[in-house]
Order: sequence, then C-alpha cells, then structure tokens
Amino acid sequence: MADWADSIDTGAYGKATRTVLGMRIDPLVFFPTALISLAVIVYSVLAPQQSAKLFGDLRAWSTNTFDWFLMSTGNLLLLFCVVVAVSPLGKIRLGGKGASPDYSRMSWFSMLFGAGMGIGLVFYGVSEPVSHFTASMMGGAAAPLGGAAGNAAAARDLAMAATIFDWALHPWAIFAVAGLAMALFAYDFGMPFSMRSAFYPLIGKAAWGRTGDVIEILSVFATIFGLASSLGIGAQQAMAGVTFLYGIPSSKLAIMALIAIMSFVTFLSVRGGIDRGIRILSEANMWMAVALLAFILATGPALALLGDLARNTFQYLWHLPALSNPVGREDQGFYRDWSVFYWAWWISWAPFVGTFMARISLGRTVREFIAGAMIAPSVLGIIWLTVFGDAAIAEIVSGQAPGLAKASLETQLFELLGSLPWAQFTSFAAVVLILVFFVTGWDSGTLVIDCMTSGGRTDTPLRQKVFWLFAVGGIGVVLLLSGGLTSLQAGAIATGLPLALVLLVMCAGTLKGLLAVHRRQQN
Repeated sequence: MADWADSIDTGAYGKATRTVLGMRIDPLVFFPTALISLAVIVYSVLAPQQSAKLFGDLRAWSTNTFDWFLMSTGNLLLLFCVVVAVSPLGKIRLGGKGASPDYSRMSWFSMLFGAGMGIGLVFYGVSEPVSHFTASMMGGAAAPLGGAAGNAAAARDLAMAATIFDWALHPWAIFAVAGLAMALFAYDFGMPFSMRSAFYPLIGKAAWGRTGDVIEILSVFATIFGLASSLGIGAQQAMAGVTFLYGIPSSKLAIMALIAIMSFVTFLSVRGGIDRGIRILSEANMWMAVALLAFILATGPALALLGDLARNTFQYLWHLPALSNPVGREDQGFYRDWSVFYWAWWISWAPFVGTFMARISLGRTVREFIAGAMIAPSVLGIIWLTVFGDAAIAEIVSGQAPGLAKASLETQLFELLGSLPWAQFTSFAAVVLILVFFVTGWDSGTLVIDCMTSGGRTDTPLRQKVFWLFAVGGIGVVLLLSGGLTSLQAGAIATGLPLALVLLVMCAGTLKGLLAVHRRQQN
C-alpha cells in the first residue's frame, strides 16, 4: 500500500474553526471570500459602467488567450473518466464493500441533474439550437465548423451536433472528476468533503495548510460566480415568461422582485436540508420536466422528433473530434463564444456540483458513479435538446413561428410554446420549472459554499447558510443589473481558468487514491 495511505493525518483542518457572530467558520477561507465578494458587489454598484467594461474585457481576453487550454482540459478529463470506468478500478465501491446508497437511483439522479445544469438546459434548450441553425445557414466563423450556408438539412445537423457537444459528455465528465475525488477521499480515507483532499497523496500535509487554503478559496469563488451566472439566466428567462403570460414589463425592479421572492423560497428549502428540501423539489421538478417534454412530443411531429434522436446522436459522435479540436479552428466565433465559454463555466461549477455529487453518492461503485454522473444525464440532455431544439427549428423552417429566430435568447422558449396548443398553460409550467431549478441550484450551491468555508463542516447554523445564500444572490443581482450576463460569465471564466489546472492535478491524486483502495481490497 502507498505510504501516504498508511496513516492519514488531516492536521488542523476543521479544528481551526472559529465562532464569529454565531457562525462556525474557517477564518482563513471565509474572510477572504466574504470580503472579496463584498468588494465585487460594492464596485459594481458604485461604478456599473466601468465594472461592466472590466468584466467584458476580461471575458474576451480569457477566451482569446486560453481557448486551447480550456478545451484540452475538457478532453483530458473526459478521457480520465472513461479510462477509470472501464478499468478494474471501476468496481471499487465508495465507502467500502459493505456501504449501501442513501438514496434510490431515481432520487439520486434527480438531485444530480437538478443541481447540475437543469436550469441551463431550460434556458438554452431552444435558444442554442436556433442560434447555431441561423448561423449555420449563413456560414462563416460564427457558425459551428463553418456552417452549411443555404443548406437547411446540413445546417440543422451541425446545429444539433454543436449544441449536444456543449451539454453532453464533456461537462458531466468535468463534474464527475471533482465529485469522484471528493467522494473517494471522504468515504474511503476519512478526509473532508473538499477539493484539497485529492491533493493529499501528492503533497501530504501541505494540503491542509496555505496551499490547501488557496485551493479552497479558488473553489469558493468559482462556485459563487458559476452559480451566480446560472441564477442570472434563470431570472432573465423566468421574467420573460412572466412578461409573456401576464404582460408585466421586464425591468430591473421586476427582476429584483422576482429574485426576492425566490430567495424566500430558497431559504425555506435551505432550512429543510437535503432530504426535506432539495430531494423533494428535485424529484418534483424532474417529473414536471418529463411532462413538458412529453407535451412537446405529443403536439409536435412526434415520430420525426423520435427519429431525430438517433440522427442527432450520430451527428454528435461524427462531429465530436472536430468540435473538440483545441487548435487551428476556423470557426473562432462559435468556438470562443460558445464552447470555450461553456468549458470555463462547467469548470467553475465543478467544486459545487462535485461536492454535492459526493455527498449523495455513498455506496455507489466508481463505475456506477461515473455512469450516473456522466452518461445518464448526457442521454437525458440529448433527448431534451432534440425535442425542444428540433421542434423549434422545424417551426422556423415551416414558417409557423416567424418571430422565433429573431427573439432574444430568454424569450425563445416561450415563442416556441406560443406556437403550440395550450400556450398559456405550458408557459406557466415552464416558468414554474425554471423557478424550481432556480431554487434547487441556489440551495445546493449555498450548502456547498457553507461547507467549504467552515472547514468541511455540515452541521453549521442556519444563519451561516443564509449568509451565503444572500451573498451569492447579491453578486448575481448586482452583476446582472450592472453588466448583464457578460459580467456574470466573465466572472465564471476568470475563476474557471486556474481551476482547470486544479482539476487536472486532482486526476493524479484521485488515481493514486483509487490504486491504494484497489491494493487494499486485493490483500
């Protein structure tokens, strides 16, 4: 057995917490993240135009300079997951051979999907295929792989392949790497649910010192900005639905009022915890999403859409090598504005989704964990994108929804629903779906940030969780109102860049951990 695994010493981690204003915190992580978060809010309020320009320039510089690095990171993390899953290491059960799962597969999968990218799929499920189809019909650098100018069938294939690429295997592999690392070292080595735990096999006790603190602070910032980005797009789309249904104009005040209402609902969910809050809402939302999906199938060209599932999957796999190529791209507009941004966004979500995945995955085998965290959500994503994306493209091609292609991103879902029967009812259901995803994402993200800033503790007082609930919401609201989604996305990219390197190093630590467990079980 590896020397590092003979006697695990977590040093003072988790023991150096302090009680401040009734909150149990790790001061070396809590105060830097809290103060810098407050500084971002204050700067954006006092200088909205300057902050918007700063964040916009930051996004452009990051994607133009490090596009190859972010894309390569996604490729390597996907390869790591596949190799581990098919190897004998995939048989390892997280928590030991006698460990049993705490949740049914349905509950487990619902929480994985709800905390992962449910709200993003609802937002981009129509708008991204439509955007790529429109760009592909025109051709050029803004279209995936240069597009197919004037060829509707080829443009549709490229649009769906590119959309699925952005939402399927790669992002879930990024989440799975972080989740597997934290689950392995927590359940099999008794370490904290922390990104730094995967570094222990590589740097020993330094993982609990200043080096680990830097990793933890970076993870918290990535979670804050990644989550704030999702809350921003959720608020914009929910507001668009309210405008569509009730004619209430979308304004800064209206968006703030909507977020205020949802913050109260999220508070109730946080108070209920995972079992009484997130689990119940996630399961309810999963069934609501399935119902909306079934409605689109029933009222649209059902047989054609079902046939498109196989076609889109083939097109995705066929174009996968070209779409994942990190260098020499001629479609720079699409590559940087969509895929590279997404990769940074997914990476910024890795600590949050990974920690949540780890906390609910005791008793799963490594192979089951990777399949559940990577393959199953990818399949559901392909189904969702096919049904909504192809239905929208079909409406555009047939001329039945002339305003769909020109509508803003946040309103395109409602433009599609408006062209189908029972538009008022389905649009209301879509708004509810968005808002519940809004709550589950905000809730689970708050719990994860609270855990990371309290030395890995999960028994912190409610006021501590509420502090982070409003800190994340505050950043989301301020950046959304001052600079729009560009500011939120720039924050996610800025933290995603260094975190990409952290995830790559984590793979080495996780591999050492898996080999140590495998040797232990062989003896």
